[in-house]
Amino acid sequence: MSRRSVLRGFAVLASLVLVTTLPGAATAAQAAPPPLPFVSQLDLSCYRAEGYKPPPTAVTLKHLNPVLADLPVETVKLGERQQFCVPVAKNGVIPPPGILDFVRWVDLSCYRIEGGARNVPLTLSQLNPVVQRLGIQDAPVTMLSPEQLCVPVAKNGVLPPPEILSFVRHIDLECYALRVLGIPGRPFPLTLGHLNPVLADRPKAEVQVGNARQLCVPVSKRGDEIPREVLNTVQWLDLAKYDVRTGPSVIGPVTLKLTHLNPVLAGLPSEQVTITEPTQLGLPVAKNGKIPPRE
Repeated sequence: MSRRSVLRGFAVLASLVLVTTLPGAATAAQAAPPPLPFVSQLDLSCYRAEGYKPPPTAVTLKHLNPVLADLPVETVKLGERQQFCVPVAKNGVIPPPGILDFVRWVDLSCYRIEGGARNVPLTLSQLNPVVQRLGIQDAPVTMLSPEQLCVPVAKNGVLPPPEILSFVRHIDLECYALRVLGIPGRPFPLTLGHLNPVLADRPKAEVQVGNARQLCVPVSKRGDEIPREVLNTVQWLDLAKYDVRTGPSVIGPVTLKLTHLNPVLAGLPSEQVTITEPTQLGLPVAKNGKIPPRE
């Protein structure tokens, strides 16, 4: 072997060592968090956000979750914006660091849509440990017609880090009306605290969680090429939206600028939204006992 070949070999080896030891290299390689650890920690506090309608936009949606894989592809038109949902912690329990890095950047803007009735019978089971410890029972429901499409946005131009953006930009949830069968559950109290940096200075909210109104399930929009490692997690993201009541509060309104993150909707203009008190809470659930994989 020539001296030049030996030197070339050492150079290649040194470059490999450098890449694997650079700060942030391991983080950037984590394209997606594991399904159950991520899904079980994602709670969204939802606010009324009427008063804006995007330019005429039609999107074609395909279901991602295995339980609903047989439902047909459907094209819907985006209507008036109805809600804005942001990540929160419950009762002071913060997601673990590797999961918090992703959860805190999931902001969704929800628009009215219309579609065909599905009438799918399901049983919903709570996934978040805080709610599980409250003894909330499984709920038999019927999933009815789609009412909203919730899509990822950024607030006030503050974008997630690149390795986080490549994940959260593919979170699209189609929200269906629910018919809850049997006796409705009893209201239960929770304390909600903001996780996203833009709203970190907002005070905590004491809420009473009431009845489930919607089931939001993962979909993909035609034209959105979701990486396999991202799909393996987002396909398990089911959230049940519950009505919440807040006590007397002195929390003032806050106005935010929203920018679309998903590639299919990147051409839509930025929006302004003003939020005050939450009206619903999205809690992670499993359908028909199909628990997301741990890895």
